Amino acid sequence: MAKNVIIMRISTRGRYGLKALLDIAAKPGGKRVNVAGIAKRHSISEAYLEQLVATLKKHGFVTSVRGAGGGYDLLRPPNEVSVAEVLNALEEPAPRCFDSDEPDGCRVGSCDQCTTKPVWEKLYGSVNEVLESYTLADLITTKPKED
Repeated sequence: MAKNVIIMRISTRGRYGLKALLDIAAKPGGKRVNVAGIAKRHSISEAYLEQLVATLKKHGFVTSVRGAGGGYDLLRPPNEVSVAEVLNALEEPAPRCFDSDEPDGCRVGSCDQCTTKPVWEKLYGSVNEVLESYTLADLITTKPKED
């Protein structure tokens, strides 16, 4: 009998935002990366990428420079940015009941009474452990094409 596998789904926000940040992190030394170049290299809507990069900027991953030669730079070295950090900035958070006794949409009055909570805690913990184990530097294997 074949095993059923639960597939964790990362939204396009998470997938495309991580791709964009990897593109910025893998740039040749001293060069900034612009959204138009990222969009072209990865076939992603430029307008959508602008939103994602704005979120990444808000969370302190990138800085921007306007004008000729402008674009985005990574604020920290790629080996200091975990995939978990990036996805946590871009994705919906885990249910609040993992962080407190205030269940978010839970029909049980208290998280202490939730019979499935141990499964979700272990699942989220395992996923987070894997995502924390990878940095941007671990994922950079090829340099992006020039703009």
